[in-house]
Amino acid sequence: MSVRERGEGGRRTGVDAPDWWIYRGTGREIHDIDLAELLPPPPPWRDFQGGPLPENDVPRKDDGEADRRLGPEINLAESDVDEHELDVVNAALYLRRPLLLTGKPGVGKSSLAWRVARELRLGRVLRWSITSRTTLNSGLFDYDAIGRVQAAAGRAQSGSSEETSIGEFVRLGPLGTAFLPGKLPRVVLIDELDKSESDLPNDLLSIFEDGEFVIPELARVRNQTREVTVHTNDPNGTATVVDGRVGCRAFPIVVMTSNGEREFPPAFLRRVLQLEIKDPTVEQLAAMVANHLLDAKGEHRERLVREFIEKSRAEGGLPADRLLDAVYLATSGAYQPDDAAWQRLLDALWRRLNVDQ
Repeated sequence: MSVRERGEGGRRTGVDAPDWWIYRGTGREIHDIDLAELLPPPPPWRDFQGGPLPENDVPRKDDGEADRRLGPEINLAESDVDEHELDVVNAALYLRRPLLLTGKPGVGKSSLAWRVARELRLGRVLRWSITSRTTLNSGLFDYDAIGRVQAAAGRAQSGSSEETSIGEFVRLGPLGTAFLPGKLPRVVLIDELDKSESDLPNDLLSIFEDGEFVIPELARVRNQTREVTVHTNDPNGTATVVDGRVGCRAFPIVVMTSNGEREFPPAFLRRVLQLEIKDPTVEQLAAMVANHLLDAKGEHRERLVREFIEKSRAEGGLPADRLLDAVYLATSGAYQPDDAAWQRLLDALWRRLNVDQ
């Protein structure tokens, strides 16, 4: 491991990083590595052998969400990334364990999923947004039984003897798609897990530990049809499911977020790695603005970043994207130094939000 100095707040002041780090936290693509070769083998207790691997085993192309989340440019330096965050994320990569991110609303918890995916060239992030009505099955797959009955009725009415494959009525959810076999892991974001019913965290343990799940409707027909092509959560995506079982080869990079509104069961916490995302620093906020190509000349950035941090501290925390809103308006001509109208606009933009908004 390389020797490095530790700065204030656990940030690096030296130029060297530990040799074991793969993820560096900037979101800048690493072009000279093959993650499948760079990652060491998983621990024996986290080694999954799902299959078969698809013929076209390449990452799904990002649909532009990474640019919307992170910006088209990368201006964050490695020295500005929290060292503890890098330790924990890299530990999750090595151990094939899910991550549970906690922190105030708007501090950038969910954006970590896109930074990991972009930096390690893992393609499109799968996102599963949690509500109070969410169940495990809704994240794994959906079987359209009514649609299948209607299709059968339509065939009978038309006199057609050609039966529609059952796979046409099965669509994998974001979590189910993440567990499809592949040599590289998918990144899946389970957003706002603390909004779920109390059973969901414990229900997740089964797939986190087994690395696989069964689609009963396909398992029932495996004697007649072993291989079934189903739809996935990717746009126009399909996958082959054998014997009704979906099992991963590379355990997905699971990023779960929580605003700290509830406690999770001890059994769940023992099987994940926890990371608290802190409020962004001045350097991180300035880089975020620059990433989105806002205030390219820096005319308003410095002053607005300082004002935003002061306001955020006074209000007990503000979503970082409200800074982007302010800088965009400022660069559009709304900014007038010390103008009362501009200050009223800032007050409207930077009003404290409730944690459930």
